[in-house]
Amino acid sequence: MKHIRLLHAPIRAVAIAALAMSFAGSVAAAAGTQACKQRLLREFGWRFVSSESNAVEIHPGHPCDRRDLAEAKAAGDLTVAMPAGLAASERERVFDGLLRHPATHCAYGFALGAATRRAVDRLVDNRGFAFTAVQIGWIGFGASGSAHDGWTPVALFGRGYKPRGGNSRAIDAFYDGRVRAECGVGRQVAQYATQAELYGRDGFDSQFDADEIVIGTFNRLHRTRSILLGTSAGDFTHDGRASAAAASGRQAFMGLPGFVFHVFDRASLDDLNNQAENFVVYDVSSKAATALRRHGGFEYYNDRNREIWSLARSLKLDKSKRLFERLLYERDPALRAALSDDARVTVAKIDRLLADPFYRGFSIYVHKLGIKPVGFHIARLLDRNPRTPFRIELALHNLHTTLYDRYVGYRLARCAGTVTDVSRGS
Repeated sequence: MKHIRLLHAPIRAVAIAALAMSFAGSVAAAAGTQACKQRLLREFGWRFVSSESNAVEIHPGHPCDRRDLAEAKAAGDLTVAMPAGLAASERERVFDGLLRHPATHCAYGFALGAATRRAVDRLVDNRGFAFTAVQIGWIGFGASGSAHDGWTPVALFGRGYKPRGGNSRAIDAFYDGRVRAECGVGRQVAQYATQAELYGRDGFDSQFDADEIVIGTFNRLHRTRSILLGTSAGDFTHDGRASAAAASGRQAFMGLPGFVFHVFDRASLDDLNNQAENFVVYDVSSKAATALRRHGGFEYYNDRNREIWSLARSLKLDKSKRLFERLLYERDPALRAALSDDARVTVAKIDRLLADPFYRGFSIYVHKLGIKPVGFHIARLLDRNPRTPFRIELALHNLHTTLYDRYVGYRLARCAGTVTDVSRGS
C-alpha cells in the first residue's frame, strides 16, 4: 500500500474541518466515477503532478487566505504529487479524501463567493426590489399578484411562498421584477440566488424541489422543506461568533448568512424597523481576515461596538438626520468642523476604533442598503436606535455541510451522466 503524506498543512485547517464534519459519511464522496472525482477536484483548483516517490504528497497550502483561485495557484496551493504507478483503489482513496479535505472547502469558497457576488449584484441593481415600513403582507408582489412573478403562497398574509413554474423564474422576480420585502426575506433570496448562480438555471431548477425554495418569515421556514432552515437543511454549522471561520481564513466567510441585532431589550428600541439587519457576507479583505483571525472572530468586535456606542452616547450633539452615518462613515467635513474641542477628542477615539480593517473590509449585503462594510452599519444604527449597542453574529448555515454535499453529488452525477431531476421525480 502506498503512503499518503500531508505536507505543509496549516494548523488552522482544523477549524474549517469542523465546518465539514458531516461530509465524512456522505454519499457524495462515494458517488461518481474515479475520473469524475479527479475532474471535479481539478475544477475546484487541485493540480495533480506525477511523482517518482512511493508516497502521495498533498500540498494544500493556504487557499482560504487567498483572494481568488488564481492567487492560490500562483502560490502553489492545492497540489498533489502522485506516484505514476499508483493502484486504482489507492487513487480512489486519495480522491475521496480530497473531496473531504479542508483545502477543498476553501477552494469551494472561491466558487461560492463568486456566486454570491453575482447574485447580490443582480439584487442590488434591481431598483424594483424594495423595502418599505408599510406594505400589504410580509412580502408584497403588487397588484399583479405572486403568480405573475412565479410564486405561490404557502401561508396566510404573505408570510410564505414557494416557486411555481420553475425555481429560476421565481428568483428572476427579485432580479428584475417589482417586489417589496424586509431584510430577512432579502437574505433568504440572496442565499437561494447564490445556489441558482452556483448550479446554473437548469441545475437549480432540476436539483431542488419547489418545496425546498421557500421564502417568508423565519418561523415559517422552519415548518417547511426549505434548504435554508427546513427539513432539507440537514446538518448546520454552529459558529455564531465566527471563531472557526476566522481561524480558517477569508474564503471560509464567503456567502455566510448573519445578522446585526440589538443588545438591550425591545424597550430600548426607538425604530422597530431597524431592530436588526440580516445579511450575507459579500467579500472579506485580506486585512480584515487577518484582524478577525488575530482577535478570534466577532466577539472582540462586539465589545468594540459597545465601546463605540458608549462614546457616541456621550456626545452632546444636535441629533440631525443620519448624524452618525454622516459624521463617522461619510466623514462630513462641515459636521466635523462644527464640533467642539471635547467632541473632536471623542470622535477621534471612535475614528480609531472604526479604522480597524474589520470595520472597513468586511463587506456584507443587507436589503435594501446594498453592499457596505460593517462600519457603515454600526454608524447607521447609532442613528436609528441610539439607546442600545448592536452585536454581529453568523446565523446557522449549511453551506459547508448539506449544501456542499449536494453540490458535489450533483457535479459528480452530471459528469457520470446519472443526474436525477428531483423536481420531476425522475
